Amino acid sequence: MEQENNSPEKREEDRQQIQQFGAALVEGKQGSIYTLTIIGQVEGHQILPETVKTTKYEHVLPLLASIEESDEIDGLLILLNTVGGDIEAGLAISEMIAGMKKPTVSLVLGGGHSIGIPLAVSAKRCMIAPTASMTIHPVRMTGVVVGAPQTYQYFNRIQEQIVDFVTANSRISREKFLHYMMATGEIATDVGSVVYGREAVQVGLVDQLGSVGDALAYLHREIEKNRSDPSEAH
Repeated sequence: MEQENNSPEKREEDRQQIQQFGAALVEGKQGSIYTLTIIGQVEGHQILPETVKTTKYEHVLPLLASIEESDEIDGLLILLNTVGGDIEAGLAISEMIAGMKKPTVSLVLGGGHSIGIPLAVSAKRCMIAPTASMTIHPVRMTGVVVGAPQTYQYFNRIQEQIVDFVTANSRISREKFLHYMMATGEIATDVGSVVYGREAVQVGLVDQLGSVGDALAYLHREIEKNRSDPSEAH
């Protein structure tokens, strides 16, 4: 039976692997917090042009697993400024974050649009800057699609998955979220709504207005709570 390799060299190697995506691991007396940025467009199975800033799911998924398993990391801060992107990739990342037991907090800065909404609400605490916005709209697809009833049914089922996830991981009602999604007259070339910071909090889509300091303070409280009583860890 092999013994677990928990040497300082192995821990340092794991830490370097976690940090290779240009993010930050901040270590202090109150605990170690990993900062993950989800920016630009969430990339799916198709590689986007080099001129487009992307967040790649094949990088983020194993990274989240490493963070959850690492003894060196106590909490996760997610900074969001995304236009959205691939639905399946975005939901996959959202499900990973929602399933983590370590303290997690998301902070929407600039924008958390489209599939960025499930990503935002997947954390245990979701915050938004007062000037940030979130665009809620129906599922849409570019390119060639089959003009058949089955295509509409497929889109509708995907949309239901998004609505179910968002309403299960936030305080917004299903009716209110669908109202925003199907609104007309708010977006010039599309159906949907743009919701800004204060309104997002008022309707229960986001937990609170906040800044980086607020997000870190939340993580520090949760980390201390877990240290005081590990049985209360989420």
